[in-house]
Amino acid sequence: MIDAAYREHARFIWGLCYRMTGSAADADDLVQETFARALLSPPSDTTTPWRPWLVRVAVNLARDRLRKRKRAPYVGPWLPSPVDTGDEAASDGDPERRYGMLESVTFAFLMACEALTPRQRAVLLLRDVLDCTVEETATALGLNVANVKTTHHRARAAMQASDAARALPTRTLQDKTRAALERLAFALTTGDLATVEAAFTPTAFTINDAGGDYRAALRHVTGASRVSRFYLGLVRKIAPTRVVSRMFNGLPALLIEVDDAPHRVAPRLVLRCDVAEDGRIKRVHTVLARAKLTGVAGAEAPRASTA
Repeated sequence: MIDAAYREHARFIWGLCYRMTGSAADADDLVQETFARALLSPPSDTTTPWRPWLVRVAVNLARDRLRKRKRAPYVGPWLPSPVDTGDEAASDGDPERRYGMLESVTFAFLMACEALTPRQRAVLLLRDVLDCTVEETATALGLNVANVKTTHHRARAAMQASDAARALPTRTLQDKTRAALERLAFALTTGDLATVEAAFTPTAFTINDAGGDYRAALRHVTGASRVSRFYLGLVRKIAPTRVVSRMFNGLPALLIEVDDAPHRVAPRLVLRCDVAEDGRIKRVHTVLARAKLTGVAGAEAPRASTA
């Protein structure tokens, strides 16, 4: 019975835990913890659907994991783990949910959720992503209905700035992002500063998450000129061995690998970006930390959508 429940629900529970924590490694652990609890202390009535019980256990475990992560020190900026989302694209809107399933794994959404408390994040995901009722959310989180409504209102208020700037990962945006990355990759091969700068908006910035594992900028690098010099310097010092385009978190990104990387130089990283209306890059995120890339297959390995 547990095996059947795992086959049917594990991927869904993984997606919930990833959206709660922003960490693929944590999601892996939390799925195992959830089904370990199901094995040791299954629900009293195993004839009813398993999913509500599994969601209740998983979301509370994930809430505790998120609290623990937020209390722990972290070296440099924190970014979500990249996850392969295959060739899926978002439609212009899901009438049943405030946030679609693909939008809710985008970097923009996950980073906006970092401003929420763990309780707010759990309520927002259950209500606005999974489309749970107020009563179902209250049961899952051990809250009363009034608390759920208040928490939900505050969570939505905290997401207003993100909602105003939201860009769904539609096929159009995916194509525009891919074109921007291609322009940037070509510009970097020229070694010409002006050509690279032209790929960025004047106020562009980059954030690097190495988690203390490798050398990386510990603060935002801001401005087209500084960002351009930063990436030109990297390319000149470390020639990438393989660069492939992948769909991570709903949008194209570059998986970059370096064979025989020197000490304290990341052997692989994921570089993704957000684009402005004119197609230039306004934001670059690079994820280098080992723990963030555990679920990312190598450049030559087959991939499957995980979220």
